[in-house]
Amino acid sequence: MSASPSPVSVRTSTSGPTAAELLDFVRRTAADAALLASLPLDPEGRTWTRLDGPGGSEAWLIGWPPGTGTGWHDHADSIGAFLTASGTLKEHSLAARLPTDGWRTLELTEDIDRSRELTPGRGRAFGRHHVHEVLNESAAEHAVSVHAYYPPLPQIRRYSRTGAVLRLEQTERPEDWQ
Repeated sequence: MSASPSPVSVRTSTSGPTAAELLDFVRRTAADAALLASLPLDPEGRTWTRLDGPGGSEAWLIGWPPGTGTGWHDHADSIGAFLTASGTLKEHSLAARLPTDGWRTLELTEDIDRSRELTPGRGRAFGRHHVHEVLNESAAEHAVSVHAYYPPLPQIRRYSRTGAVLRLEQTERPEDWQ
């Protein structure tokens, strides 16, 4: 199990869970075999079920068919955690805090890329404005993961990436994905 250092353990408010508490929640939830078995798996696209997260957080159980991914995105002002329950996911992330507003294109510096393989039981917590993409690179095996965010996602910003250039493509609001 890996979690990021101090910035993600800071409370977002006096009433919300920390990223470490969200990571604990996704770990416990991923151990619920009956819940995992209840998720319908589609060979063509991701499937998901909304869950009740701790302390008013938003949580999801997500099924990943072989070869699927999220594309580059962030979760705006939400902190979060996710954990692979079955299969293997790969996370590519940027090891830098990006400006939150006022830009459409950024040229990234060298040594900013991070990559981690998340096998069953492995996950991570992250802070605000964490830019990443999550992929199921398997050619044959579904993956299932549990995710939690606090505060509930106000928006998701989607990016495209060509080499060292990151471009903001669109901003989605909850009504776009629920």
